[in-house]
Amino acid sequence: MDRPFIFINSAMSADGKLSTKEKKQVRISGKLDFERVDELRAHADAIMVGIGTVLSDDPSLTVKSPERREARKAAGKCENPVRIIVDSSARTPIDADIFKKGEGLRIIAVSTSAPAEKIEKMNEKALVIKAGTEKVDLPELVRKLKEMEINTIMVEGGATLNWGMLSAGLVDEIYTFVGNLIIGGATAPTFTDGEGFSEAEILKLELLSAEKIEDGILLRWKVKGETK
Repeated sequence: MDRPFIFINSAMSADGKLSTKEKKQVRISGKLDFERVDELRAHADAIMVGIGTVLSDDPSLTVKSPERREARKAAGKCENPVRIIVDSSARTPIDADIFKKGEGLRIIAVSTSAPAEKIEKMNEKALVIKAGTEKVDLPELVRKLKEMEINTIMVEGGATLNWGMLSAGLVDEIYTFVGNLIIGGATAPTFTDGEGFSEAEILKLELLSAEKIEDGILLRWKVKGETK
């Protein structure tokens, strides 16, 4: 396969929302699921998010457990996976948490139409990869990441990036934690937004496992659609 193994991890409300209509993050899962996510991060080569997630949540995307960071270093790795932002127009703030916290390589993926002056500033903080003209070409990006020996990527949203990866046939597995709350709102982000599939294109999944965790359920899916 000429791309990494890619999986999405996401927490959503019982009605499939990632956050509120104001795009404010809501605590959907508890401590046990937090530990599960940290374990997934610790075993991934890279973590990927979209620019919308950075602008709304400002995540650091670091491995939180000192023991897991030490285990990575003992294995000859950096204490954090490579952190990747898909940012077509180079809108990532230079003072974002991803630049402030934790060791490790940061990558900003931009399109060739992104403003040169913004790219120049980002080059001081991260490796900038150009892929695509008006927006980031995701298949091209993941091929370039594979060439960098990034073999497993954990995608942590948001809804636009999830759609982009799934609609391009780039996802192997999906973890969805479904929490015990209803958020509602026609404009609140769902697990996948974007254009949506037509009836003939709908992506089919195979359920690999279902596990009750605290007051929610973790579903692990294999994507059955043909990957590109």
